[in-house]
Amino acid sequence: MKRLIPVALIAAAAAGCAVEPLTLEREVTYIVEWVGDEPVVGRNPISLTFSEDRAYGNAGCNHWFASYQLDGQQLRFDQIGSTRKACAEHIMQQERHFFELLSQVERWDVSNIDQLRFWPTQGAAIRAWPEQN
Repeated sequence: MKRLIPVALIAAAAAGCAVEPLTLEREVTYIVEWVGDEPVVGRNPISLTFSEDRAYGNAGCNHWFASYQLDGQQLRFDQIGSTRKACAEHIMQQERHFFELLSQVERWDVSNIDQLRFWPTQGAAIRAWPEQN
């Protein structure tokens, strides 16, 4: 009986420490840290926000918008558009790469460090964190 008490206390403590898994939420802005194999550069963060039926954000230079379909872990972006402002070439190149990967995203998941990952058909993921206010 004495052995059961410590086991029960450990189990109760572990259950109390459990956290909800990170999910893809509407009206939460996610800040992109990596676009594929490249870290985000520039003063304007790349961001993603999901509304009821649209996704939108900043691509580093221009604002972007798209429709999306979310079914569990499956995710697809369609009809991606953006404003047409010009910025420094390295920012524009990063933005083009972001749009290219975004158009190829087919699923999302959460890494072991609670980072959201948006996986294209091939290659490295777009990786993002919920914005900290």
